[in-house]
Amino acid sequence: MKFFNRPNKPEDTDDEQLLKSYRDTRDLKLLGKLYERYMPLVYGVALKYLKDEDASQDAVMAIFEELTQKVHQHEVKQFRSWLYVLSRNHCLMQLRAGKKMETVGIDDFMEFTPVLHPDTEDKEQAMQALERCLEKLMPAQQQSVKLFYLDEKCYKEVADETGFSMNEVKSYIQNGKRNLKICLEKNSER
Repeated sequence: MKFFNRPNKPEDTDDEQLLKSYRDTRDLKLLGKLYERYMPLVYGVALKYLKDEDASQDAVMAIFEELTQKVHQHEVKQFRSWLYVLSRNHCLMQLRAGKKMETVGIDDFMEFTPVLHPDTEDKEQAMQALERCLEKLMPAQQQSVKLFYLDEKCYKEVADETGFSMNEVKSYIQNGKRNLKICLEKNSER
């Protein structure tokens, strides 16, 4: 782990000076100059985790935006090491968010229902059936299910938006999903 235990080089001292100057003045040019030194590092970290060039380039820009706030919130002793960790954490959050979106899509949500199976010829008819069944849910279930699955909000966001407790939100979503399944299965038997 020589990387983390290396003695201060002139660039390390310069990093500290640039960071201090940015904190004092909030001049983005100073932070930009500092960040520019480590953009290849940030891009490499992003590419390692995200495995996509475009997503990695986007991450480099997003991490800079995040950096403008985080350097004021944290004590940074070694900028390079701290930036590496910030970059890694950003990428991990992107991967988690992507995984949530993949698993919470409406097709996955209703995959057990023959009405919405990808081989279904008339998807318009299937979506109409889903809409009709959504309308039959009690209002709290309907609202929670729409926010969670269709608007892709997390439990906390649903709770904040509706005023329901976290346990109520989970219950409404679970019961709403079950009721949708029952309704859609009845419609597909016709």
